[in-house]
Amino acid sequence: MIRQTLIATAATMSLGLPAFAADLIDKVSPHSVTVTMDRLSAAVEGAGATVFARVDHAAGAAKVDMDLRPTELLIFGNPKLGTPAMLDGQTAGLDLPLRVLAYADDKGIVHLSYHAPATLAETHGLPADAKYIQMMTGALDKLTSKAIAEE
Repeated sequence: MIRQTLIATAATMSLGLPAFAADLIDKVSPHSVTVTMDRLSAAVEGAGATVFARVDHAAGAAKVDMDLRPTELLIFGNPKLGTPAMLDGQTAGLDLPLRVLAYADDKGIVHLSYHAPATLAETHGLPADAKYIQMMTGALDKLTSKAIAEE
């Protein structure tokens, strides 16, 4: 595991990217941050998962008289997937429920970003081939793809 982390770090450094970028999934949305998150929230609930919180970081910044481009975080999950992960490594609870960030960059392009679930296995010593990791990966891809669809 340490060797894989070192290889991934070396690979990202050779590309000039931060080490965490290798595990960060980033999709571009044609919608505003708010609409993207509304769509993601609806997709999550439509799939039977629970939205635990929605954090508007820009609103928080405004409360302390600071400007931040639109930035929202959705925290959601399904205990049927998260509980087995925590049974295999209870510290996985630090990174669960899942989180997806939507933000507008300095060009106004809206991004939908999240950590690849495989990082749970690496970080918390979970089996890399665990079914719940595969299911989280598929669910995050499907849900975020729905959120950014042009329909």
